[in-house]
Amino acid sequence: MLIIVQNLPVPFDRRVWQEATELAANGYRVSVICPVGRGCEARYECLSGVHIYRHPLPVEARGAWGYLIEYSTSLFWQLVLALRVLRKHGFDVIQACNPPDDIFLIAALFKLFGRKRFLFDHHDLNPELYEAKFGRRGLLHRLLLLCERLTFSLADVSIATNESYAKIAILRGRMRPDRVFVVRSGPNLERLRIVDPAPRWKKGRRFLVGYVGVIGNQEGIQYLIAAAHHIVHLLKRDDVQFVLAGGGPALEEMKRLAAERNVASHMDFLGRVPDEVLLEMLNTADVCVNPDEANAMNDQSTMNKIMEYMALGRPIVQFDLTEGRFSAGEASLYARPNDAVDLAENIVTLLEDAELRAAMGRFGRRRIESRLAWGYEAPKLLAAYDAVFGMQGDPSAVGASGSGVSARTVQAPARRWVTRRWAARRWAARRDSART
Repeated sequence: MLIIVQNLPVPFDRRVWQEATELAANGYRVSVICPVGRGCEARYECLSGVHIYRHPLPVEARGAWGYLIEYSTSLFWQLVLALRVLRKHGFDVIQACNPPDDIFLIAALFKLFGRKRFLFDHHDLNPELYEAKFGRRGLLHRLLLLCERLTFSLADVSIATNESYAKIAILRGRMRPDRVFVVRSGPNLERLRIVDPAPRWKKGRRFLVGYVGVIGNQEGIQYLIAAAHHIVHLLKRDDVQFVLAGGGPALEEMKRLAAERNVASHMDFLGRVPDEVLLEMLNTADVCVNPDEANAMNDQSTMNKIMEYMALGRPIVQFDLTEGRFSAGEASLYARPNDAVDLAENIVTLLEDAELRAAMGRFGRRRIESRLAWGYEAPKLLAAYDAVFGMQGDPSAVGASGSGVSARTVQAPARRWVTRRWAARRWAARRDSART
């Protein structure tokens, strides 16, 4: 197997690392191509039996020219390193992990000239991500839709992070339902351990509110800062400390915003931190938050942070989004979408009710242990690879493969589309015959 990911370095990308090590543990020879990153600077290393090749990457892009440079540079290195992996280790399948949706170009070369197979690991809805970042559609949005469509067309199998993404693959990507597998980013309970809290994170205050994730424009950190301002200055609560772990393109901007809103002394921005630090902070948090902005992208996406909060038994406050509610259920309180004041009020409600926090934490932990942990998702990943190799004579339909999406549900619109196309072609043939 050759796994290509551009968004994050490995093993920092937890989903990709869990997939790679699971495949290696089941007898596959696995290589990964990814960018370098902090703590992942070695251009080559072998970890847990996985060969990791890393390439340089320009500073994260912001404008159109920046993205062109970043994506072109990445494609160049991906091709160079893929040829190196082919020579040194060999591979039969390329697994491309988006974003972006341009890695299909590398897969197409090896599929056309090397008869390799292509599995698409669908992490993000790139057209919706573009709209969330820039607030518009236009030519680039249409180009992203085209790249997404070409990726699905080329893929032998696609794995989706949830049922919403599976429907996108089938309806918008026009993939066969029996070639789409839902493999959620279930947390690894061996990594996410419950440890003793460390009061130092509270800085002498009574409560701690924790956040882990990317610090970007579409992650809604501005709503969390506004909520902190409401709690500290309008509700006159000097007993709440906020800690945010994670890096991203908006980190410095969010630090400045916190200073402008006069809550910097109540908010610690840690940047990207090791697992030990992250676990200590989250286990100390009384409440964890997911302020992701309500938009088409986030509404259909499963956020890893929610699953990690639940694995650690932390109660959650987030905006009311479709996949967020599916994941957390009763482990979370739900604020009105993009309403910072309601987010603040829900945080305070949880801080003032220790019994409710404990009950929600227990519910979340049980839900992970009984349904959503990585151990439940790994067999679905292996089933997807069985389908790639044709090891199953009749690959299971999506619903039967444990995805939760009924093939009948997603096939009906596709059947209607095929019927309309067939009718239009038949009418055109009759018209041309009549003219003749």
